[in-house]
Order: sequence, then C-alpha cells, then structure tokens
Amino acid sequence: MRFRFFLTAVTCSFMLSARAQELVNYVNTLQGTNSSFELTRGNTYPTTALPFAMNTWTPQTGKNGEGWKYQYQKTTIRGFQQAHQCSSWSNDYAVFSLMPVIDNLKVNEDARATAFRHENEIGKPHYYKVTFDNEITTEMSPSERGAHIRFSFPKGHPAYVVLDGYTRLSGVEIFPEARMITGFVNNGHGMQRGWKNHFVLIFDQPFKAHGTWENQQNTLQPGARKAEGRGKGAYLEFENGAKVQVKVASSYISLEQARLNLERELGGDKTLEATKSKAYKIWNEHLKRILVEGDSEEDKATFYSCFFRASLFSRAFFEYDKNGNPYYFSPYDGTVHKGYMYTDTGFWDTFRAQFPLNILLHPTMHGRYVNALLDAQEQCGWLPSWSFPNEQGSMIGNHAISLLTDAWVKGLRTFDPQRALQAYFHEANNKGPWGPANGRDGYKEYNSLGYVPYPQVREATAKTLEYAYDDFCGFALASAVGDKKYIDAFGSKMFNYKNVFDPSTNFMRARDKDGRWSKNFDPYEWGGPFTEGNAWHWVWSVFHDVDGLIDLMGGAKQFCAKLDSVFTSPSTVNVGTYGFMIHEMKEMVMANMGQYAHGNQPIQHMPYLYNYAGQPWKSQQRVREVMRKLYNATENGYPGDEDQGQTSSWYVLSALGFYSVCPGTDQYVLGSPMFKKITISLENGKKFVVDASGNNPRNVYIRSARLNNKPYSKNYITYSDIVNGGTLTFRMDDQPNYKRGIKKGDMPFSVSKK
Repeated sequence: MRFRFFLTAVTCSFMLSARAQELVNYVNTLQGTNSSFELTRGNTYPTTALPFAMNTWTPQTGKNGEGWKYQYQKTTIRGFQQAHQCSSWSNDYAVFSLMPVIDNLKVNEDARATAFRHENEIGKPHYYKVTFDNEITTEMSPSERGAHIRFSFPKGHPAYVVLDGYTRLSGVEIFPEARMITGFVNNGHGMQRGWKNHFVLIFDQPFKAHGTWENQQNTLQPGARKAEGRGKGAYLEFENGAKVQVKVASSYISLEQARLNLERELGGDKTLEATKSKAYKIWNEHLKRILVEGDSEEDKATFYSCFFRASLFSRAFFEYDKNGNPYYFSPYDGTVHKGYMYTDTGFWDTFRAQFPLNILLHPTMHGRYVNALLDAQEQCGWLPSWSFPNEQGSMIGNHAISLLTDAWVKGLRTFDPQRALQAYFHEANNKGPWGPANGRDGYKEYNSLGYVPYPQVREATAKTLEYAYDDFCGFALASAVGDKKYIDAFGSKMFNYKNVFDPSTNFMRARDKDGRWSKNFDPYEWGGPFTEGNAWHWVWSVFHDVDGLIDLMGGAKQFCAKLDSVFTSPSTVNVGTYGFMIHEMKEMVMANMGQYAHGNQPIQHMPYLYNYAGQPWKSQQRVREVMRKLYNATENGYPGDEDQGQTSSWYVLSALGFYSVCPGTDQYVLGSPMFKKITISLENGKKFVVDASGNNPRNVYIRSARLNNKPYSKNYITYSDIVNGGTLTFRMDDQPNYKRGIKKGDMPFSVSKK
C-alpha cells in the first residue's frame, strides 16, 4: 500500500508539473471576439504576441480603418496585420497587412477576402493558424517587434502575397535578389511630424514576379520596385503551390533599427517552428507566474485566457540599439530619447486592476513604467491619461497620479516624487488642448465650488468624484514624502465627493454653478452628469474614503442595504442623454444582476465594499457570482469591453482572492478565491500561496483564515504580505461566518477612518 501510495503521489506530482509546463494550452485568444457596435462580449481580437510586446499580429475580418478588426461572426478574412489597437472604439495605428491569394491576383481588400470556418482556426498566444476554404493555410508566431509567418498554398495553384499599406501614407521598396521588402507606414491619429513605422520583410522563397499597387483605386504597377504615397503596397508571385515563410520586424526609429530588430529576434529562426517554440516557452514561463490548481478545467481556461489578455498592455514602445541600450522615438515630442517608454492604455480603465496586478508580478517593469510617465510629461507638457501611442486625453480623471502614488506606497523608488507632485499639480490646475482627461475639465469651478457644475460641464458629477480620488492620491504621495505644500493643496480637496452627495436621494447628484440640485432626478438615467453609467453606478466611486461614504448613507446597516439594492433593483434603463440603448446598457440588462453593470469600470469594485461595513460574506458571495456568471473562455467570454487588460485583470485578481479597491494604498481587499490552491511566483524569487483546499462552487464563504499559520481576521491583505512570500490559508464553507471580519480593525483603509 505504501508503495502504491508513493507511486500515486509521484504520478500526481508529475502530472501537475507537466500541466504547469503547458499552461499556454488553456488560453483561447478568441475569447471575447464575438462583439459589435451594438453588443460587446469583450471587443477583443485574436492577438498573437509576446507579453507586453511592441507589436501584435491578428487576422483581419474588418475593412482597413475599421475599429472592429476581427469579429467572430464574420466569415471571411482579408489580411493578417500588425496591430496595436487598445479598443475597437479607438481604432489603430502603425498598421500594415499581408494576405495570401491564389489563382488570380486580387489586391482589392474586398475582392481578396477569403472564406474560413472557426473549426479550421487555432488561436493561441504563441501561434495562430487558419486554413481557408480554398485550402491556403496561414500560420503566425510572434517576437517582441516582429513575427514569423508561413503561407502554404495548395498544389497546382498560382500563389501571391499582397502587402497592404492600410490607410494614409505608406512606402515600399522591393529587392528581388535579396527576397526582401522594406518600407514604412504612417497611419493613426495625432502623430508627431516625421513619425513612421519602418518595416522589413525577408522571404525564404524567390519571387517569380513582383510589383507595387495602391489601395485607393487598386491600380497595379507590374515590375515596379518602389512606391510611396497614400495606401501604397506591394505584391509578390511565387511558384505554384509554394510554401512561403516570411520574417517581419518593424521599428519606430529607423529602417536600420528594424533590420537589427529582425536579426536579433528572428535571425536564428530558420523555420516558423523555431519561433513558435521560443514563443511557447516565453508564454509558459509567463503564465507559470500564477499556478492555479482545482477541479474545473473550464475555470482554468477562463483564468489563463484572462491572464493572457491582462499581459498585453501597456506595450513596450522602446527598442534596443546595437549596444543593447534601450531608446525610443517619442510619440510626444517626435525625437529619439534614451531609456524606456510604454504606450497603449487608458488609465480610466486600467488604474483599477491592471496596474495593481502588474506591480505584484512585474515590479521592475512597473518601476520603469511610472518613471516613463514623468518623461512623457516633460516631452508633451502633460501627464498621460490615454496614450495611443501619444496622448489622446480620452475619458475623465487624472489617474497617472494613481499609478505614481501606488508605486511609491508599495515601495518602488524609481522616480522623483517631487517631480511627480509638481506634474500632478499642473495637471489638476490647468486644461490641456486634447480630450477631457488632458488636464481637468472644469478645474476652476472644482477649485472654487468644491465640485464640477452641471450642465456647465458635461459628465460633471463623475469628474468631481474622480478628481477627489486623484487628489487623495496626490495627498498620499505628498504625505509619504513629507511635502506640506502639496499635503495642504490636495488634502483640502479629497473630500469634495461629499459636495455631490444628496442625502434626500442617497445618491450622487448633479449640481449647477449656483449650488442647485438637478431637477427631475432619476437614478436609472444614463449620461448627463455621469460617464457611461447612472447614479446607481457612480455613487460608489469613493475608493479612498468608503468610511466617509458609509457615514453619508447613515451608517453601515444602511450602506449594506444600499449595496444589496444594486443587485435587487430592476435592470431598468433610461437612455438619458445618450438617446438610445448603447452597448453598456444592453450588457447590464443581459447580465440580469439588477443595476450591477460589470461590463464597464465605474462599478467593478463595488462588490468588495461590504468588507468596509461589517458584512464581508456578501462580498465573498457576490464576487464568486460575478466570476462564474459573467466570464468564460469562449468568444462570448466577457460581459462588456475588455478594455486594455482591466476587465481581465479584475478576474485574475478576484480569482486569487483579493482586489485593489483603492490603488494608492498598499491594500488588496479580500473576496473569495476561485481555486483550491494558487501559487504566485514573485519576481524576487519568493512564492505566495493561497491555500483554499475545501474550495468548490458551493463553498464560496471564508469560514476562517490564517496568514503564515497565524489567525487572520482582517478583510484585506497588504502588498508587502504578498511580495514577502508566505501562505494565506482559507477554510471555505457553504455558509457565511457572521463573526469573522466584523471588527473595526478588520476593515480596509479609508482616509477618514477613525
């Protein structure tokens, strides 16, 4: 019996170890791709890329310039493109594509579009493959700044590859003797003068014929080797039935750097299999940073698909020179600088979970990132709020200070805090030339009245709430470094959320410049003074002072009843100033969880707020319900826009058993872990284990907890608790424990906590 038990233990250990080496197989990159303008299940595309890489690659079902570059319901593909898109709503930049064609040369993007079926498609982080109905097979594997692509043409058919210059200015040059194409594209919004994405492509097969073309009128120039202008591209003909491999890389700095990137990243890969194998190993090592163990393969697929999506943003925008030193072309001032730069994220979404996850797993990268924020501020005069790749100023709030403060209070010392405070003070007291989050809409009124007035400023109440949180972050950073000037400047404003709380309705409510409440208040009405939501969603946006919000609502009992009512109220929608049912409204109704609208960011932290008011078991139940009901690993995998890793990071953190309610503090608030055991391998070589051995779909409640074998009653865990390594042990149950986590000392941080 002992010998048999030993064999069983060894076998289980081997199986677990083997499974840990194959985590990439759980990932479905088509998760969330069944999306449209009318209804979003993620608004993702089947990204083929390395973690946080400069470029990604994807099949393209949509027309050039469309935000919806890949939609699951489409039946044809018109190209395989280098991509950087954050969101379907923000379009893309630095794009060009390749498309295999047989029989007759077709360059027009509609004419060359070719039918496919999903059963003939594989979407993994390290490898994408599709076989068209006409039997052409395309395969792609990524490097950080390039890709290895193979087109396998059916025997006996003339074979062509079309390079499409996408929208706006592009240029190509063909070198038949070297089996090479070089060129550039310059597409995107608001780019600096002189900005180009330089690329180089090297093929492994000789060209039978070649030429250039342009995608405005789709005219051909057979035999031409060079072209430059709007939508210029190239085409190549190969031997009938050829199998063609192409290595491609690009650079924002120069063509010479693009060549260096290709040689450094792909030069030694003679076949696509070599690139595929390297990418597979990189992703497995990355995903192994979090090893989850449990009974449900479906839950693991959801977890690792979300973890993959959370590992794409922000993207590297830097390259390495011939001596291996980082440098970058600045999208902010149009010149080349030494050091690191990152892009492709909107902080309104990602400050909440994506960056608090990154700082746990990748503190070195995150330290470079926050320092680069200040470099960006020097180069364009403003802290980034939505970089794509330059500053777009989209959405609301000034959340760069959230990232900076969060990094500082968690121990990262990679930037000058005085520089950060000065930059934020400028941000908070000026309005920039771009969108509403470039500086502050209504800053003068906010400073004089203590709130942003409506209708004088659109989305005013939401802006008031987010400015108050950001001012808390400024206050917290100033307090950490002992700067009295900024302690006073920001500390006086971080309670401004109280100025838009209406006790007669128990909601946040718009006020005009004379202090009058808005008339005909309807908490179900979307828009107006709120951003992509209504009063039910925005009343909870007091991340830094939940205790203060509890007091405004009359105490903990009334606060929890209000939380309950979010889930029990009808899913009523008043379209308000939007004028029609936008997709976020439809997604809330589809979720059938009352007024809880997880498909958008403002309310995503709300299920955790019971922890602040003495009823933590309700957070445990609601968080598990959201994870199980609203997420899966399929094309319908998200309850709304995925949003640059935020909605995925919410799931990843929540599945670990905690969440970042208030970035800018060192706390992660407890929920309910999704798995029986979770092992986080930290960058410092230590491991943090969440052990919930009795966990299952029924046992969602925490009966008791121990941290490093000592009883633990708190409703939060600190960053240092995690990164110092150790074990958080949960005893799970199917019934709530009404006595655990109910003392004042167990509650998470609030700035006014007594």
